[in-house]
Amino acid sequence: MDDQAYSVAADELRQFIEQFEQLEAEKKDIAERQKEVMAEAKARGYDTKVMKKIVALRKRDRDDIAEEEAILEMYKQALGMG
Repeated sequence: MDDQAYSVAADELRQFIEQFEQLEAEKKDIAERQKEVMAEAKARGYDTKVMKKIVALRKRDRDDIAEEEAILEMYKQALGMG
């Protein structure tokens, strides 16, 4: 490989790495902001553990949730918990 091709490849590689590093920094900033939101909610008396479960549920398909809840209820009844 000649020096020019190596230089172009190195520049491209450097760009990819720098873009990835920038995204990592943004991800870290977002995670910190999420922690701040949950800390504020907790300070106002909300249960952040339950809030995180709600967030996870909102990401899922309604049918999947309904099926899981039905199975959970069936299992609880089988164990005398429901």
